[in-house]
This record gives sequence, structure tokens and C-alpha cells, in this order.
Amino acid sequence: MGKYYLGIDLGSTTSKAVIINEKDEIIGRGITNTRANYKVAADIAREEAVYDARFTLLTNKLKNDIDSKPEFKKYMKDIRSVFQYRQFKRRMDSLEKTLKKTVAAFTYDNKAKIAEALNKIIEIIRPDIRNEFVNEDLGSKNQFFRDIVSERYNAEVEKAEKSLFEPLMLAFDKSITPVENEMMQFNFKELVDESMKTLEKKYEGLIDEQENGNKEDWYYAELNAVKNNYRNVESTLRQHIDEIAEQNIHISNMVGTGYGRALLPFPEDCIKSEILCHAFGAHAVFPNTKTVLDIGGQDTKAIQVDSHGLVTSFHMNDRCAAGCGRYLGYIADEFGISLNELGPEAMKADKETTICSTCTVFAGAEVKELLHNGEKRPNILAGLHKAIVQRAMSLIARSGGVRNEFTFTGGVARNQAVLKYVKQMVTDSYGEVTMNIHTDSIFMGALGGAMFARRNIEVDLPAKQKKMRKV
Repeated sequence: MGKYYLGIDLGSTTSKAVIINEKDEIIGRGITNTRANYKVAADIAREEAVYDARFTLLTNKLKNDIDSKPEFKKYMKDIRSVFQYRQFKRRMDSLEKTLKKTVAAFTYDNKAKIAEALNKIIEIIRPDIRNEFVNEDLGSKNQFFRDIVSERYNAEVEKAEKSLFEPLMLAFDKSITPVENEMMQFNFKELVDESMKTLEKKYEGLIDEQENGNKEDWYYAELNAVKNNYRNVESTLRQHIDEIAEQNIHISNMVGTGYGRALLPFPEDCIKSEILCHAFGAHAVFPNTKTVLDIGGQDTKAIQVDSHGLVTSFHMNDRCAAGCGRYLGYIADEFGISLNELGPEAMKADKETTICSTCTVFAGAEVKELLHNGEKRPNILAGLHKAIVQRAMSLIARSGGVRNEFTFTGGVARNQAVLKYVKQMVTDSYGEVTMNIHTDSIFMGALGGAMFARRNIEVDLPAKQKKMRKV
């Protein structure tokens, strides 16, 4: 039985978990909203990482087939997406019940009409979400349950009568948090079996003709191969599924980090600074990294590292959430859009509106005034994104500037507009340097924690700066 190591990054907005093996290879990742319940968020992220690890182990068992047979490659990609849908569906079922219970407790005169509108919304969004998971790869986009549902729910509420808007939105606000914080236990084998049945129906319904030529030829080759051979894939899969489902993912050691790390039920020697963990994780993925920028939910950190990935200096803004993930979340709420829509909307701008305030609350008031004066939403958002990066660049300068390779970590590294201004400003200030932005950027802190857990070493922040700032 192999040994595995766990890192949990309990952030203020998202909680991440990473499981690695004895070769420092990532075998499992898990992520969820933190919201108000840190313990549940950590548990959910860990469970997600364990499910993901089982899929990795299953994939490793089938590696030769996946590498040589397109039907295996396509099937394994599809079954992960459908597995995520089956998990999503359980939570969606719970949300539907909670929404109906919430509306039933309302004292509005038009309660019956509200309930009718709610049922209609659910009947519209439920099949749409299923289709996006099963046929359009929604699972790979790493969206949270709340975001997936709220985007579609809000769009349908906008179409309802004006008198129903407030109660329908209130019903969602009252219902989503308890459901989101509900700890659900899933049986891996049971969900895989359900997923395989869903895929059977999908493949049986496929047609040979290509859809308007919108897809690449390889896509149709994979699709036709799996349509004609999926039962062979199923048969091979079933030979391993019991073993993988029953395998003990034994965690030999673990390290917790992040904004809420003190709330984790870990021994004191298993808690480490997020600065150390982000630096170590970034260096593991990009060994030549010298400068790391982490924009998280609650703070921004500019970090300098040595050739071993250990911190030599750092500077951070931890006095308020301005310029961080929570700031973007607040702005998204002001505009009535999801966090995932902010970056793409800002990329539509033809100029950046100057944002004077650096305070989250005052910036919200400034945004409202700009909208009232007729300023375009994309231009305002572009200005806000640019202001965030300008604040981060000042921290980089104070920490020692950009040296050699620059690595961007944290959840905000997924925002297209932030990436645009980071690349632009780093190049303008420091010339052509290697800039690393990885698909796992949001997991760097958890990865660093897992790697510290495997090595079981004692390291600390530079003493001089440790005295200056509480981290």
C-alpha cells in the first residue's frame, strides 16, 4: 500500500486540498467554497481530493488502453464529468427541497404564485445543467455549486414578473448557504455505476453525422470510437472498479495552511504559513521560480524564493480585502453577475475607467456613480482589474521586484483580465521575463502544504519580516 500526503489550503473564499504520492506527483485535487463554515469546507475539499485520487488510480490502471485506444480516452474524460454531475444532482435535489420549504414558510399574499414560478424555474434549469455536464463538459470548468445554480436561476428570475423578483431572490439567498454547507457522503462505486448508466444512454443516442463541422476531426474520431466500443470499455473498467473503490487512500501526514488554517483540527506542527506553502508549491511546479505573486481571497502576497523554494523575503497587504478575491466578489455582487463573468466582461472594454478609491466599500459607491453617469460596465470593470494589479505590483516592488522567473498563484490567477494586466505590467516594469501561470495555480498553497507534509521539515519565514507582520 502506497503512502499519500495531504495539503489543505483553507482560504477565506475557497478551500483547496491536494493529495500527493511519495514521488511528489499530484493524484488528487479538491476545491469548494469556504463561505461561513471552515470545517465543512475543509472536509468537502478533502473528500473531493479523495474521489479525484481514485479516478487517478483508475486512470493509471488503464494507462496503456487510454494511450492506444481513443474510446478509452474519451470514455474516461466523459465519466469524470458525469460523476461530477451525479454529485451535483444530489446537492441540487437538496436545494430544490430547501427552496420549496423556504417559499412555503413565506407570508407573502402571492405565495402560491411564487411557488409556481419557483417550480417553473427549477424545471427549466435542471435539464439545462444536466446537459452541460453530460454533453458540454461543464465539470472541467471548476465552477462551484453555488455559481452554477445562481447564474441560471438569476437569469430565469429576471424573466419573471417584477413582483416575484424579490421573493424569488430571497428564497435563493435563504436556501443556498445551508445546502452548500451540508456535508454529503458519496459512495464512489455507487456513483461510478450511476455514471456508467448515464453514459450508456448518451452513447446509444449518438448519430454518425458531424455537427455543422464545428468540431475538429479528432473529436468525431473519439466520439465514433467510443460509441461503437463503449461496452468493451465498461467491461474493462468493471474489472478494476471494486479494487479502486475499496483501496485505502492512507494519509501518512498532512499540513494545513491558508487564511483559516488556525481553525483546522491539525496538530500545531502540521500548520504552516501560506506564504511558505505558496512559495514551495510554485517552486515545485516551476523550479526556476524566484518571484511569486499570490492574490488570494483576503490578501495579496509578493514573495521572493531561493533555489530550494524557501522564502527569502516577502511583502503583503493584509489590512483589508481591497484588491483581492473578496473585493472582486463584492464588485460582482454590485453588478449582479457571477464571479466567473467578471474577467470576460472586463475584456470587452475599449478603455479602462480610472477608479480612485482603493477601499472595497467606497469603490462600490464609486461604481454606482459611474454607472449612473453612463460609463460602460466593461470599462469600469477593466479599470477595477487594472487597479487590483497596480496594487499588487507595488507589493512586488517592495519585496525586491521580479527576478528571473515569475509565477502567479491563487484563485485570482484564473481571471482573464487580471492575467492581462499582470503580463502587461510585469513586462513594462521588468522587461521580458518568463511568466508562469498554471492550470493548478489555485492549488499551489495546498500543493506546498502536501510537499511539506511528505518531507516533514521545519522551516519558517525570514525572522526580520516575521516580526514586522502577522501572517
